[in-house]
Amino acid sequence: MHEKIIILDFGSQTTQLIGRRLRELNVYCEIVPCNRFPADDPLVKGVILSGSPFSVTDPDAFKPDLSAVRGKYPVLGICYGAQYMAWLSGGTVEKGDLREYGRAVLTPLDAEDPLLKGAEAHSHVWMSHGDTITKIPPGFRAIASTADVPVAAYRIDGEPSWGVQFHPEVFHTEEGTLFLDNFLRICNMKKDWTPASFIEVAVETLKQQLGDDRVILALSGGVDSSVTAVLLNRAIGRNLTCIFVDHGLLRKNEFEHVMRDYEHLGLNVIGVKAADRFYRQLDGVSDPERKRKIIGKGFIDVFEEEARKLDRIKWLGQGTIYPDIIESLSITGTVIKSHHNVGGLPEKMHMKLVEPLRLLFKDEVRRVGRELGMTPNLINRHPFPGPGLGIRVLGAVTPEKVRTLQDADDIYIRMLREWNLYDQVWQAAAILLPVRSVGVMGDERTYENTVALRAVTSTDAMTADWAHLPYDFLSKVSGEIINKVRGVNRVVYDISSKPPATIEWE
Repeated sequence: MHEKIIILDFGSQTTQLIGRRLRELNVYCEIVPCNRFPADDPLVKGVILSGSPFSVTDPDAFKPDLSAVRGKYPVLGICYGAQYMAWLSGGTVEKGDLREYGRAVLTPLDAEDPLLKGAEAHSHVWMSHGDTITKIPPGFRAIASTADVPVAAYRIDGEPSWGVQFHPEVFHTEEGTLFLDNFLRICNMKKDWTPASFIEVAVETLKQQLGDDRVILALSGGVDSSVTAVLLNRAIGRNLTCIFVDHGLLRKNEFEHVMRDYEHLGLNVIGVKAADRFYRQLDGVSDPERKRKIIGKGFIDVFEEEARKLDRIKWLGQGTIYPDIIESLSITGTVIKSHHNVGGLPEKMHMKLVEPLRLLFKDEVRRVGRELGMTPNLINRHPFPGPGLGIRVLGAVTPEKVRTLQDADDIYIRMLREWNLYDQVWQAAAILLPVRSVGVMGDERTYENTVALRAVTSTDAMTADWAHLPYDFLSKVSGEIINKVRGVNRVVYDISSKPPATIEWE
């Protein structure tokens, strides 16, 4: 087992980012609701209090008891966390005249403080708060300031507790990694959380957990389920059976390519072609939510039918990852979002769940996959929605529309690879619009379909910006699609960011 840092989540949008930064420093951490500190866990070495959308003066703000934390572990309060510790001890936290958002220059007041040691004298930090600590309590000592914030960072005398009113976890804080690394030194962390160590522990744990039991796993071709399969295969070998369902909404030739990749990995995979079944159920359906539900239920039905053909299956494997676990709980611990990939099936078939990646962030899943020796085309594959092209064909889905989109998408993705652009974007997709327009081909007028191209850059898909692909590239892709894909005479490029738009169109 690994020593750990506990991150108490007060609801900040960047709480997961704190966890990812610590994991990048080879330290294991867990994010828990702010009122659920595991006081009896002997592996806890330090505690971080996250930011929050609330002000400490709000009546609905999260105000947990910190008596099990303060003075017993090294503590780092970030933004709201810093203000809350000061407010709890009698300090004054007030709303500023202006919301402070953006870069500020940090001036250390005690350059030898363990949290600031090694930092540049005037580095940039990222501020994002409406409140400011205007008076610190007795025993609190300012160790850094900015032009507008006299107490940008503080230390509490007599206990290993610090607070910062900026966000060290975000990219724009130049010395953010240093500050977090300094805090880990204060906690005497071993820094032994690596892909290799995770695999070693996970395989041994799976062997003990599963014994000679048999496990069934639904494969999607995506990185999460693929890494789950390889990890389980390393632990229990042929006792793992994988099912890969072709619902007819995959990318061009994807079923054959993915099956071949899985065979090379030595996995026991059952491939099921069920396109006709899904097309019948989707016939005439244009509402995107109905399409999602039909495809989701259809997948579960096919998976269940295949699973019942197998004997002695006791476990259902799933590619659940850590963000799914975090997002499935509110601050109070109430389930607000189901993270099960095949919801309801474990209970229905009396199976237990095994989720070997449930402690990993997305980037860690990829690192583990590389350590397992998986091919780059599986590890670096862009996210692809479960409903597949069913939600990229806008409006009613037909086999003809899917084939048109598959051909256009195949050209787009292939050329992204050829131009060395594929790995520079988070996700790319072609979308077939329910829009026809006039065009000219040769000496004839045409009245055909429009394809929209989408490419975004992101780190976690919570926010995304449109990828600034080269004009020459877009011109080439447009020409290739219009010349080679029958029924398409117009190509457009989506330059919307998220928010307000979403990455997918449906």
